[in-house]
Amino acid sequence: MLHDMKIRSIEVLPCYPKSNYVKITTESGLVGWGEPVVEGRARATAQAVEEVAPQLIGKNAGDIEDNFNILYRGNFYKGGAVLNSAISGIEQALWDIKGKHFGVPVYDLLGGAAKAKQKVYAWIHGSTPEAMADSAQRRLAQGYKNIKMNVTNEMEWISGHERIEAASALLGAVRDRVGDKLEIGVDFHGRVHKTVARQLMREIEQYNILFVEEPVLPYNEEDLLDLRRSSSIPIATGERLYTRWDFKKIFRLGAVDIIQPDLSHAGGLWEVRKISAMAEAYDIAVAPHCPLGVIAFAACLHHDLATPNAFIQEQVIDVHTTADGGALGQQPGGSSSGGGNRPPAAVEMYLKENTGVYTFEDGFVLKPQSPGLGIEVDEEKLREDALKTDMPTWSHPVWRMDDGTVTEW
Repeated sequence: MLHDMKIRSIEVLPCYPKSNYVKITTESGLVGWGEPVVEGRARATAQAVEEVAPQLIGKNAGDIEDNFNILYRGNFYKGGAVLNSAISGIEQALWDIKGKHFGVPVYDLLGGAAKAKQKVYAWIHGSTPEAMADSAQRRLAQGYKNIKMNVTNEMEWISGHERIEAASALLGAVRDRVGDKLEIGVDFHGRVHKTVARQLMREIEQYNILFVEEPVLPYNEEDLLDLRRSSSIPIATGERLYTRWDFKKIFRLGAVDIIQPDLSHAGGLWEVRKISAMAEAYDIAVAPHCPLGVIAFAACLHHDLATPNAFIQEQVIDVHTTADGGALGQQPGGSSSGGGNRPPAAVEMYLKENTGVYTFEDGFVLKPQSPGLGIEVDEEKLREDALKTDMPTWSHPVWRMDDGTVTEW
């Protein structure tokens, strides 16, 4: 058994336009896939994977706790987005191998499924209230029960009421169109400074908001206490926190209702399962952040199915690939995007047939049964594109205020 899972090689390949895939191969030929990336810093993360990979060659892929500690504790300098994301993608691939070795889905190795299906939400977009309402109506028609939206663009340190009213108008248009048939999460994206965040949260309370995400930047967590006192909207944060040690500060603060660790950033599947168990002890819900590809989504889904307090899952595989925002795989109500029963073209080109396909039902994704993470990558296509020099890549935009100062995207 040890020889069967002994790591022979670790290789990272770009997954255009935004991500990386890491391939880990054992001496027996078992292959596991993970998704290590920092959005906008894919190349730096790939380099970090290549730098730490030699530490695991010859190790047992199934010893996931020890392998994590080799990569995390075995380095004097710990933490940070790039290093932790490199570790996260490698760790996902190790779980994929272990599940395939034993012929079971990864959630079975995490204590077994705690539920039969996982609630998901989809994004809506629009630059005008009417366009945002149209997007919400499409999601409702697709069978979703939960959506999320941005309501702000560039924000001053202190903003006039015009921007607050514009944000409120977007939400008002959605509520007018779909009523209470959709639960709405709102992402402030860390764009809003504490004084304006307080004003904005009070203004949008009238729309029965499911949660407000990153009302302030993650390292201004002390401001969350004030926001919680001034508004009844549940507060969510955590996509830019790494490992249980960052989240420990949030739990002690006692100012959030939902944490949002990212399984491609926070340390991987097992590390986020530990974070979620800590959250459960503090009576805090979990909604993993997932703005990435199908492997990251698969890791999230297996985590969620084994985690009682994982109440909802972000899925945005479609968000940058289809004009009408079609969802991943089989659609609620029988419709689909990208053709047939498969993900949209920009994602599906790196998947083999009949993998990474999930059944959506009434706002949930049903429990998959395939071993490992259930993903088989079209490696030939992935390698073919990796050699090209004209493939599109993604980076963060730089936003400036009217006076020229750089502001949060």
